[in-house]
Amino acid sequence: MKNVISYFIKYHVAVDVIIIAFFIFGIVGATSLKSSFFPLTDSKNISVNITYPGASPQEVEEGIVLKIEDNLKGLEGVDRVTSTSRENSGNINVEIEKGRDIDFMLLQVKNAVDRVPTFPTGMEPLIVSKLEAVRQTISFAISGENIPLVTLKQIARQVENDIRAIDGISQIAISGFPEEEIEIAVNENNLLAYGLSFPEVASAVSNANILVTGGNIKTSEEEYLIRANNRSYYGDELSNLIIRADAAGQTVRLKDIAIIRDRFSETPNVSYYNGDLSVRTTITSTNTEDLISSAEKVRNYIEDFNQKNNNIQLSVVSDLSTTLTQRTQLLTENAILGMILVLIFLSVFLNTRLAFWVAFGLPVAFLGMFIFAGFFDVTINVLSLFGMIIVIGILVDDGIVIAENIYQHYEKGKTPVQAAIDGTMEVIPPIVSAIITTVLAFSIFLFLDGRIGEFFGEVSVIVILTLVVSLVEALIILPAHLAHSKALRKEDKRPKTGIAKIFSKLRAINKGGDKIMIWFRDKAYSPTLKFALRYKLLTFSFFVFALILTFGSIGGGIIRTAFFPRIASDRVQVELLMPNGTNEKITDSIITLIEEKAEIVNQELTEQYLQGTGKELYENVIKNVGPGSSAATLTINMLPGEERPNEIRSDVVTQRLRELVGPVIGVESLIYGSGGNFGGDPGSVSLLGYNIQELKAAKEELKNAMINNPDLKDISDNDPAGIKEIRLELKENAYLLGLNLRTVMNQVRAGFFGTQAQRFQRGQDEIRVWVRYDRQNRSSITDLDEMRIVTPNGSRIPLKEIATYTIERGDVAINHLEGQREIRLSADLKDAKVVSATDVMTDLRGEIMPEILAKYPTVTPSYEGQNREAGKLIGSLRFVGLTVLFLIYVTIAFTFRSFSQPLMLLLLIPFSLTAVAWGHWIHDFPINILSMLGIIALIGIMVNDGLVLIGKFNNNLRSGMTFDDAMYDAGRSRFRAIFLTSLTTIAGLAPLILEQSRQAQFLIPMAISIAYGIAFATVLTLIMLPIFLSFSNKVKVNAKWLATGNKVPKELVERAIKEQKEELQQQNQLVTKLIKESPNNSVKGENKKEASIELEGKEK
Repeated sequence: MKNVISYFIKYHVAVDVIIIAFFIFGIVGATSLKSSFFPLTDSKNISVNITYPGASPQEVEEGIVLKIEDNLKGLEGVDRVTSTSRENSGNINVEIEKGRDIDFMLLQVKNAVDRVPTFPTGMEPLIVSKLEAVRQTISFAISGENIPLVTLKQIARQVENDIRAIDGISQIAISGFPEEEIEIAVNENNLLAYGLSFPEVASAVSNANILVTGGNIKTSEEEYLIRANNRSYYGDELSNLIIRADAAGQTVRLKDIAIIRDRFSETPNVSYYNGDLSVRTTITSTNTEDLISSAEKVRNYIEDFNQKNNNIQLSVVSDLSTTLTQRTQLLTENAILGMILVLIFLSVFLNTRLAFWVAFGLPVAFLGMFIFAGFFDVTINVLSLFGMIIVIGILVDDGIVIAENIYQHYEKGKTPVQAAIDGTMEVIPPIVSAIITTVLAFSIFLFLDGRIGEFFGEVSVIVILTLVVSLVEALIILPAHLAHSKALRKEDKRPKTGIAKIFSKLRAINKGGDKIMIWFRDKAYSPTLKFALRYKLLTFSFFVFALILTFGSIGGGIIRTAFFPRIASDRVQVELLMPNGTNEKITDSIITLIEEKAEIVNQELTEQYLQGTGKELYENVIKNVGPGSSAATLTINMLPGEERPNEIRSDVVTQRLRELVGPVIGVESLIYGSGGNFGGDPGSVSLLGYNIQELKAAKEELKNAMINNPDLKDISDNDPAGIKEIRLELKENAYLLGLNLRTVMNQVRAGFFGTQAQRFQRGQDEIRVWVRYDRQNRSSITDLDEMRIVTPNGSRIPLKEIATYTIERGDVAINHLEGQREIRLSADLKDAKVVSATDVMTDLRGEIMPEILAKYPTVTPSYEGQNREAGKLIGSLRFVGLTVLFLIYVTIAFTFRSFSQPLMLLLLIPFSLTAVAWGHWIHDFPINILSMLGIIALIGIMVNDGLVLIGKFNNNLRSGMTFDDAMYDAGRSRFRAIFLTSLTTIAGLAPLILEQSRQAQFLIPMAISIAYGIAFATVLTLIMLPIFLSFSNKVKVNAKWLATGNKVPKELVERAIKEQKEELQQQNQLVTKLIKESPNNSVKGENKKEASIELEGKEK
């Protein structure tokens, strides 16, 4: 190692070549990085989609879902299985364990599905696929005044094809309309008149409307294909199809018995943009596509389209590239400001030229990181920029220590080159150990489970890559530059010009900084250290008292806690759910009322906060009715966070809207979602069991308890009252007529649900042809009563004569979690500053659930949402955290060859929690999971200062100092390096901590943990660590006395002195051996001395 360092120090041209390579490849790497809103994550879910037209949720559950779930049980690599069975469809979601290969698991799930022996007839083929993460890029609405939905959809398809042709965009989805179909609406009287049934009509259509090849004919001259091309793609083309013909020449055509129309399906699904009917287009990015460039291309297309068209306009609904650009700019500004602060502090407290070369390591390290970042799928996003901000202050730490040490060697009279070599070699062990411990601490993020692990893994990749490059820079590039710079030259008294003049002026500031540093060291630190070493127990008790007070404050709620941070949202989403079966006109009227009130809120807040700016708070309002007649949503997209005052938060809008709307009678649920809940709902409980009655009763009790909790809002569940069902039962006379329930229900289904006559592709749409009663002939229960049922002998009897019915509510959906029936209840916090998710879940778990479970013993709870995310995270953290702590201990033990010294360093960690907790209190943030991750990162950085101090302490002991003097001198001589490394780390993070913009708020707790923790860790390292080392020494001395009965000096029990003794002993043995091996077997004292000196020289 020494030879390598010496080579680069002596021949600094080699260093310049490395720097040029770093700059060229670093810039190429940085420019080739893609941008994304959050880090790219691989899919962890496999979806099994079920389509079973006409089936009830119970049929889907019993006939399909239970069979597949049974086969998935015990499948290795599956975390858990959830499912939902709905009317006509179902879905099974398979969550995969972290670290498993998703493609292999997809194959396993497909095999499990294929092993099911039978599925019900009428079910469509199952679709088993990876559930890819959707990364929305930009979405826009296609709208115009009084433009029909059919026209809007046609234009949307044209726009979709245009955008798909743009390079770099592959995923486009259009929504805001029901599916298209052809309806053959049959009249009951016409069926009676012509003696036809639904299956006959459907069969006639499917047999006639065909496109079939019937082989070929090869003549001697050419070849002909035989083909029947009677395919009709639109309803009016089907009207002349012959349904029946007889020998007398009479024909019955389709138009004689039915009305044929092209139409949208009866399931409502319509969208309005600022009050106008619209179709929504959403562009999403894959892992290989760049978010910012994709959005820019789409914006250019929109601009071009709007210039060419007047009556139809494309309006951007939400553009994530704008938010990403703003957040990137915000964090970049914080990073630059952090760098400037680091440079200022370096210039003030370190020799100006030394400071320059230490700071030069920042761009070199970052450019080096960019070379390799692309290989680890790093993108430019909020989290990767945050990783860069964290590392700014840490990067210069090793540079400061090396530069300081080289300068000290130079002041002892060594040549610049020799000072650079010796100064670097002396601190290599603690510097390398410091980097390894920091890398180990940050590597924890790579192994964490859950969304936090996926997101913050990128932070650790950035930090680790940058630190590794910075180690190369600090050990090779920095010493070479210092050795050949004017930093290690005697000051020239001649008048200065140009840059030299600036440096000479900075040197004056530097001298002032030196004086401040010396004053701090001599007048503040030295007396404190003397006091601490004299009154060890008293000093120790101060820190213990502070820690106890901190834990008490956390327990007492003075310092708040939470699972996850709230992420600032620019969107408000109101979700309305009416009782199933509600007419869509009623649902539409309620969501329209809410839209009107939302406009009042817009006017109020715009007048209050945005007067004179020419801006409105709302960018746009999207109203959706559907899918289904009982569901509707109102989405309000506000101005981006950077363009509106910090007082206007999404929850302020929802609170005012809630007040204006007031209570709405008859709704199933009305949720004013303000977004921002990272990791799921703060309060979420799943009730599991097989006894449906007990589950529903337990749900009602828990829901009432949640509604009565003043800290909760937006309470909802996934078990709303089902649609009213008309349940038919046959009378005895039906069986006498040769009928049974299946044949009757088949006929009822054909008339009221429909018989699918055909299914074909028309452009990009799949069109189904349905034969059923006209809407007006199935709009009342009387129509059902009067329906004629065909008996086996051909007679037709009204349904009311052969059947009776009752009306009951059925199930909307049947949910399963791990094979058991599940009802999930969710709630949001009214005010996250008053109460935390941890408080709510503690109350639910400890107070409410035990009473409910005592009443309903078959029910078991599962705590979901943020609670589950936190559980996954903490579960993975336990093993990984302890492993990394042990590896950090091993690294330090290896460096100092001591068992006790690493332990003393690690014991400092809990005491740093004092500053972390009160830092959160000062900035009014709750301690959350990210704060904990900050503490983990802090461990690696904290250890660095301790390594430098202990390294110096061990060297002092070796040089012959007494224990107390060695400790005191180590503290004083390393004061500047420790103080400055901590100061630069805090300076790098300070702009982010003081950032007022809401867009950066969720990252601040982690920055607080690191900055405040480091500030206090400096005090701990400089005062508490010497006390711990003294305690450790006392224990060793007493242990030695107990073992031998002799009182030994303090120094002799220390590892550094023991090693020194062992080295001397080995040296003496070698000298003795050399003497014995000499030819005359006797050497005079002088020769003996010469041999010893020669041996020492060789060892050096």
